[in-house]
Amino acid sequence: MQTPVRLRRRDALAVLAGLPLAARAQQAAKAWPSRPLTIIVPSAAGGAADFVGRSFAQYLGTVLPGESAIVENQAGAGGIIGTLATKAAPADGHTFMVSTNSTHAANVSLYRNLRYDPLTDFAQVGLFGTYASVLVAHRDAPYRSLAQFIDFARAHPGRLNYGYYSSSSQVPAELLRTRANLRFSGAAYKAITQMLTDLMGGQLDFVFVDTLSAAPALQNDRLVALAVTSGRALPSLAQVPPVASALPGYEVQGWFGLSARAGTPPEVVARMARLVRGALEDAAFRRALEARGLTTRSLTGPAFERFVAEDVDRWAEWIRLAGIERQ
Repeated sequence: MQTPVRLRRRDALAVLAGLPLAARAQQAAKAWPSRPLTIIVPSAAGGAADFVGRSFAQYLGTVLPGESAIVENQAGAGGIIGTLATKAAPADGHTFMVSTNSTHAANVSLYRNLRYDPLTDFAQVGLFGTYASVLVAHRDAPYRSLAQFIDFARAHPGRLNYGYYSSSSQVPAELLRTRANLRFSGAAYKAITQMLTDLMGGQLDFVFVDTLSAAPALQNDRLVALAVTSGRALPSLAQVPPVASALPGYEVQGWFGLSARAGTPPEVVARMARLVRGALEDAAFRRALEARGLTTRSLTGPAFERFVAEDVDRWAEWIRLAGIERQ
């Protein structure tokens, strides 16, 4: 009877180190995950990206027995801080990030010295879905509709001010300003929570927020929705008209996905992509995202890579039309 051979950890690592690179990658993928996963959210807690990241982390906890996913918020600089943290993480398949239209598309046209390339520095894992933004104002504002807002802004040039915390909150406002020939100013915020607090407190006159953040914010009776940036009305906000009803052709859409540092083992990227698809097929996960205004859409592999590359061009055009200069 043969005695089972047991390798000590250091002996096993020595054997693994002697394998060809491709074989080592396959071995690493088989053992994945070997510790808790980290999902970096490049924005503050309480926002839409945070909601998506935590919802996916919770799902992973149900399908990866014995392992968990930790959400790590690294906010600031339009998502650049969290994105650079992901780029600097080991490419061992244990660190991912909630990628967005800001981090992986708009920032290319918003910043002169962006210290990463969203197309070459990252492996695109999968898309969770797309969303529009909502024009939100205080209930006591002297306008309660999009037409009234435009009329008031034209009658009072330079009087209104808005807040923004991401490309999906800045670009829609500036595109509205240029398309409607209005004059107002914007102030940058690090977190959506403070921006909404200032809107309710009267320090701001209006804001654009993503539909996921708008859903809970509009439960506060001090806020009203005036318009959406999608090409047509949204099922979740059926009574709110699109900006395109007053300005034909106006449309701005954002998205949330999952990405990893370039060099992450392809087998791990493929396995995580299957988990993203599995999450979107899970009724509870999908309902949670759709209830907050996300239009779920499954894209992985080359299809998601093409989507990101095309979105870089889309946001470049929107930013050009909005007249926003690179910082």
